[in-house]
Amino acid sequence: MSTTPNIVLHAADVFKNFGGLRALSDIDLQIEEGKTHAIIGPNGAGKSTLLNVIIGRIPPTSGAVIFDGTVLTGKAPHEINQLGISRVFQTPEIFADLSVLHNVMAPAFARRDGAFKLSMFRTTSREDEIRAEAEHLLQDFGMWERRHDHAGALSRGDKRRLELCMCLIQHPRLLLLDEPTAGMSRHDTNTTIDLLKKIKSRGMTKVIIEHDMHVVFSLADKISVLAQGRIIAQGLPEDIRVNPDVKKAYLGGHSE
Repeated sequence: MSTTPNIVLHAADVFKNFGGLRALSDIDLQIEEGKTHAIIGPNGAGKSTLLNVIIGRIPPTSGAVIFDGTVLTGKAPHEINQLGISRVFQTPEIFADLSVLHNVMAPAFARRDGAFKLSMFRTTSREDEIRAEAEHLLQDFGMWERRHDHAGALSRGDKRRLELCMCLIQHPRLLLLDEPTAGMSRHDTNTTIDLLKKIKSRGMTKVIIEHDMHVVFSLADKISVLAQGRIIAQGLPEDIRVNPDVKKAYLGGHSE
């Protein structure tokens, strides 16, 4: 007997105009809890714009984004983060001058206190608890031996591992990943795929924007294809792979 999937995020009838340019048109996107949902499409399709609308960086011209029954439209990015949405950016966003361990600890303090400040490492009664969780994540993600290194000295692949740990310590319900393997070697890409599979095994919901089709088809449970600001196809990876409209717009044409 089939059950109705739990929709954790719904972008409903979303339009976004920049002056006379329509970047998003009639977007209806539903993200199922516990699934990995990939968004693909050619350059200028509107993928990053859609992600920025979801996290509150830019407001939609019309429509709404709803997360677990709460309307996100009009909320600030930090408010959306505190509701349980974290984002991994194209370029890893870390505290380069802090140690790897303190980088992982910082988001846990900031989510609780609403801001980041260096004094939080010395003044909270929860420091031991947060440190223990950060250390566990670093061990789990193969970063334990680098825990005392300055984060700015890490390779791009290790910075991505670190950023994933920084997201996971916040215990998000939804993780948004904007080109998580951009600029990586094939080895680092495959390592990141393995890490994201490990996250999936924890039951976390993920939305991935990615250029590399190897990454997309390795991870996605469902794919939405954007072209010229519209969703032209949605479905299972095997259906998207053979969809003639998708081949024409993206897979069989130029890559991003």
